[in-house]
Amino acid sequence: MRFYVRKRRTTPAVIIVALIDVLIVLVIFLLVTTTFKQQQYMVKLAESSQAQKSGANENPPLLVSIGKDGSLRFGPGPNGTPITADQLTARLHEAVAKNPDVALAINADENAPWGKVVNVRDKATEAGIKTLIAYTKQPAKP
Repeated sequence: MRFYVRKRRTTPAVIIVALIDVLIVLVIFLLVTTTFKQQQYMVKLAESSQAQKSGANENPPLLVSIGKDGSLRFGPGPNGTPITADQLTARLHEAVAKNPDVALAINADENAPWGKVVNVRDKATEAGIKTLIAYTKQPAKP
């Protein structure tokens, strides 16, 4: 009878390098996906008896309103003059010829076609208007 001598098994070794690699990947993943709290600074402006609202000294901007059906109106308020895209281009060129620093304000309906807004913006850039303003409203407080 032959007896085999059983060799003792060696205890499995933990490979530290592999664990460190996994740990570094986890740390990088957590750093990338974590959202950081943004710092907000509250600034209290100085008071002045001579203070004016912003825009009080400036020339009023040209106003183009875009309805939810894509219709264009040129002029202040909802009662502006209905206008076509070609007429808008001509009016913008006239306004830039009179005042090269004129600004254009776009007042678009919430459901207005985005293509019309982009079209008005392109016409303003083509006319040489450098300042574009988009009117918005503040959201309702919950």
